[in-house]
Formats: sequence, C-alpha cells, structure tokens
Amino acid sequence: MPSDKESDGFMSDYLKGELRTLNAQLPRRQKSLGALRKEEHPHVDCNDGSPHYFKKDEIEYLAEILDENEQSSLLLPIILEIKSDETGIIIRSKEGIEAKIFTKILGMEVSCRDDTVRIFKPQLGIIRKTLKTTTQYVFL
Repeated sequence: MPSDKESDGFMSDYLKGELRTLNAQLPRRQKSLGALRKEEHPHVDCNDGSPHYFKKDEIEYLAEILDENEQSSLLLPIILEIKSDETGIIIRSKEGIEAKIFTKILGMEVSCRDDTVRIFKPQLGIIRKTLKTTTQYVFL
C-alpha cells in the first residue's frame, strides 16, 4: 500500500505536468510596446512554438496611455499570475506602468507596491475585455 508521502509526491508531479501544459502558450520572451508598434504583424513566439499575435488596436490603445519611455519599458504580453490560493490576480511590475494602464481601464486608482500590482478577480473581466491579446494568464 502506498504511503501518504508517495501519493503526495505523485500528485505533486502530476500537477506540475498539468501546469506546464496549461502554461505552454506563454511567450519565450516578451517584447516592448515600442518595438511591437514598429512590427507589421506584432507578435511574440510562445514556448509551444506557436506565434502569439497582438491586435494593433490594443497596441495603439496602450500607446495612447503611455509616454515614449513607458512604451519602451512596458513588456507585452502583460502576464497575469493566477494562484489557486489567492483571491486576486498578481502582475509583476518593476516600474508600475501596468498600474497606470489598469487605473485608466478600471476608472479607479490601482497602485504598485513592492514591484507588484494586484487586481481582484471581478476586475479581471474588464481588463481582459479591453486587453484580450496583450495580456496572458500564467497558472501557478
């Protein structure tokens, strides 16, 4: 009969494999908004080998919100971290640019603390409706 430790190890390995599958669509590397604006077909390459294309109207919407320096610093797609034990969504942000974008979209102040922007799950629908191709989920 397997011990609890063995079954916990099996389950942990299984879940890691499932998370790898769920996250296969993540970009190999992100590109700056400024660089993407110059591309005829703005895209990044994903871990699964497929391209992820951005809608030009989303790229231009973000460009309207940000100045040139911010456009050079903002990396796309914006990665939305989903954890099963969290009530909110976490976005890693070194300069707080994502907070500025989300403040505009949500019509309420969103702040950046400790290089992290947090939004609540009900706000996620509003963000994703506006930035469908310029945001991606990562499941942790």
